[in-house]
Amino acid sequence: MAKFSDRINSAAKESSVILANDYNNKTPKLEEKTIRNIKTLHDSICAIKINFHLLLHLGKKEISKINKTAHDYGLQCIADIKLNDIGNTNIITTQNLWELNFDAVIVNPIMGPKSLKNLVENSHKQNKGIISLCHMSAPEARISYELDIIQKNKKISLYKLFLEWAIKNKTDGIIVGATFPKIIEFCKEKTKNKVDIYSPGVGVQGGNASKARKLGSNFLIVGRTILNSKNPKKTAKQLALDSIL
Repeated sequence: MAKFSDRINSAAKESSVILANDYNNKTPKLEEKTIRNIKTLHDSICAIKINFHLLLHLGKKEISKINKTAHDYGLQCIADIKLNDIGNTNIITTQNLWELNFDAVIVNPIMGPKSLKNLVENSHKQNKGIISLCHMSAPEARISYELDIIQKNKKISLYKLFLEWAIKNKTDGIIVGATFPKIIEFCKEKTKNKVDIYSPGVGVQGGNASKARKLGSNFLIVGRTILNSKNPKKTAKQLALDSIL
């Protein structure tokens, strides 16, 4: 099996849009709607992302069926749980996700570079991917991710430190909100194409797809803009076109 970064880049030849299937967990017929989204939108997306609150609501059987359907349509599957625990817990958690046929997981690097390194090394042995938070898309993210801290007697913003850890430990990607274009540009310059940039926040939160891509985002994570559209297929197709450089 090819490594995750190669698989998702291959899937993104026609579109770099990742569908964030972020329904409310009380949404009726959640599994059915998710599978219908895959079948309807597969030619305009390259992957599907399922958030923590839906993983808790859905059972193993349902999640496995969703991921199998996505794979059947050539899509990658990403678990968005922002994992950030001690080493053993991280490994057990990711192993459970891999058994559910996820291809990658989004993690929070707050536990430090050693924890991140262990996650990456263990996951890469199984051709799975690690996407690490760098700077989230919500407006309030600035409060924490741009917080200056002291590291080795030097002042550095938290997102810049997370970026350094991601590059050093060879994660498959970093999360940088499309709502912070200057930070996308900064991260692109620093990564030198060694780490892919995944950008949520397009549409509803105010991020611009074309601008994010031109500044350096490799993938656009889009949820409500597609899911709440009167014509999801048309909206996804337009976003796919906007995502092509």
